Amino acid sequence: MNKTRRTAIEALRERLDVLVTETETLRDEEQEYYDNMPESFQNGDKGITAEGSISALEAAYDSISSAIESLEEAINT
Repeated sequence: MNKTRRTAIEALRERLDVLVTETETLRDEEQEYYDNMPESFQNGDKGITAEGSISALEAAYDSISSAIESLEEAINT
């Protein structure tokens, strides 16, 4: 791999690092919101919606993390 492509991949990885951190923060905030709900809300529509959001944010976090790993592999290959 030439230096130009390696540099472009590194820049992309850095942008993904920011996104993974932001996604993690949002997931943690949503989890805190859910955890602080009264139990009756946790079992209601608001709780179900929050759980769905937490799950989706966790999936996004995992996907971005996987993309970062793949980019690092491409750089180090």
